[in-house]
Amino acid sequence: MSRKNSKRDPYENVDRVAEPSAAIEPCWLCRRPLGKTTVWHHPVPKSRGGRDVVPMHPICQQALVANFTNSELQRHAMDVEALLANPNVRKFVDWVAKKDPDFTATTSKKQR
Repeated sequence: MSRKNSKRDPYENVDRVAEPSAAIEPCWLCRRPLGKTTVWHHPVPKSRGGRDVVPMHPICQQALVANFTNSELQRHAMDVEALLANPNVRKFVDWVAKKDPDFTATTSKKQR
């Protein structure tokens, strides 16, 4: 037995109104516009009770994970300036600032 209206769009009679375009949020760490891939990062790790999420580039999140432990991220919480005070993170953000939003590369291993 065939499905009723299987070849037609079930919403063909509904008026489709275009959604207002949401403002494009920049990356939480580097402030560049986000590309096709967005990672929702917990500034305070979930293992430390963090619930808030912020949009980031995958490469920016990898840089944070490579340079900070969970307890250090918990201490800094939502303070981006404190994270940028780390020389390795500052060097990374200055380097990635000239890259395309969809740029990706391997990051160094954890430097703890």
